[in-house]
Amino acid sequence: MTKRVFIKIRPYLYLVPVVFLFALGVLWRTTTKTTEVSATPSACQPTDTLGTVDPTRTIAYWEGTQISIPQTDLAMETSKNTQVLGVAEPSERWIEVDLSDQKLRAWNGDKQFLETPISTGLPGTPTPTGEFHVWMKMRATRMTGGEGRLAYDLPNVPYVMFFDNPQVSAYLGYGLHGTYWHNDFGRVHSHGCVNLPTPIAKVLYEWTTPTLSEGQTMVRASDDNPGTRIVIHQ
Repeated sequence: MTKRVFIKIRPYLYLVPVVFLFALGVLWRTTTKTTEVSATPSACQPTDTLGTVDPTRTIAYWEGTQISIPQTDLAMETSKNTQVLGVAEPSERWIEVDLSDQKLRAWNGDKQFLETPISTGLPGTPTPTGEFHVWMKMRATRMTGGEGRLAYDLPNVPYVMFFDNPQVSAYLGYGLHGTYWHNDFGRVHSHGCVNLPTPIAKVLYEWTTPTLSEGQTMVRASDDNPGTRIVIHQ
């Protein structure tokens, strides 16, 4: 006579595979999200480094809105050595960016050269704090980026002054530049860059170093032509 053996399986053991698969799903989604965020620089990314104005591009897109680029921003202008703009030597000039007040102040040593309202990074794409130097200047460039309603395509962004330091790499694309797509300075708006009124950006572009030769549309800082110091603080 064959004796049957019955093994009693507790009902909650059936839930073990379900819980295990759920945990794997959560781990995968968390890892994927972290990778996507860390791999995406939060600043104003240029599409080229030629520094030239493209007169064929007269339409921009910002936060779902189509914008006509003002013709004054497309005007071709030659850059000259403009050290006469400031009393101090270029090495004594520096820029202060006050995130709390949303203001920029340019200084000749301890004497103020100019002050202007600005728009820095939104909470999700903050402007970094610290001490930086201008590493490249461009007369104009096209900037694209963002996602969804925050997507943007901005040709001919004028008077761009990119900055970096050992902690904030140049490839992240942080900079000062002119702004034609909004006029709401004094409040945060950007993806990490410092938005300036275009006339002020032009003055700073000519006042800061590295110095451009006449007719030059792009210059990188060097030991012989160093970039202006920028201090960004809360």
